[in-house]
Amino acid sequence: MAKKELVYIQNSNFKENVPTDIQTKYDAYQLQSNDVLSIKVLSVDPDMSNLFNITNPANAFGVAEPASLYLSGYGIDNEGFINLPTVGKLKVEGLTTSQTQELIQKNLDRYITDATVVVKLVSFKISILGEVRNPGYFYIYNERANLLEGLSMAGDLTQSADRGNVKLIRQKRDGKSEVVLLDLKDPNLVQSQYYYLMPNDVIYVEPLETQLKRDNLIVWNAVLGVISTGALLYNLFK
Repeated sequence: MAKKELVYIQNSNFKENVPTDIQTKYDAYQLQSNDVLSIKVLSVDPDMSNLFNITNPANAFGVAEPASLYLSGYGIDNEGFINLPTVGKLKVEGLTTSQTQELIQKNLDRYITDATVVVKLVSFKISILGEVRNPGYFYIYNERANLLEGLSMAGDLTQSADRGNVKLIRQKRDGKSEVVLLDLKDPNLVQSQYYYLMPNDVIYVEPLETQLKRDNLIVWNAVLGVISTGALLYNLFK
């Protein structure tokens, strides 16, 4: 297999030890209905702050299992609201997690003095299928994780993967989905709006055409072998 079929981010103009000075486009994820947030309130009055903390804030981040974080989080309803104790409903659909944190902090300051609010998106998961070593779904704990980081979580691509033909299926806020074809060999990929992962992204890596032909040839050889063996036995016992 040729090297050019295996190497990511190809460009013959790259020079050693010289930065390429590429600006990568990143648009912060805007929250949608059915997203789940982990909202933690820290203050000098634990009895008051614990009204908002479904789980213990001491072990809420980085320790609990994804399922536990999901079940103990605040879900965004179909109308785009979360419902907090005392504070009530807040519209967060269309906001980023940072904006949501500021909104909750502003409303919470009316009830708790010197409280700190921390908001994380705990329903950020992606699915990776096709020609990767460990296909499956993966939880992301970095909101700025990129496509290459996601593929590394799946053990990287196999040698039979088509690096110039990777499909990204992304959900949109209007309930529709878009399918984008990405070329991992193209250095302009890192400037694309699809370079950074978003919640519920599905990545499908297609096999190389040569691999498909090779697999078909193996199947046909196996079939011909069975037919030849059958014909030989038939003639032998006829």
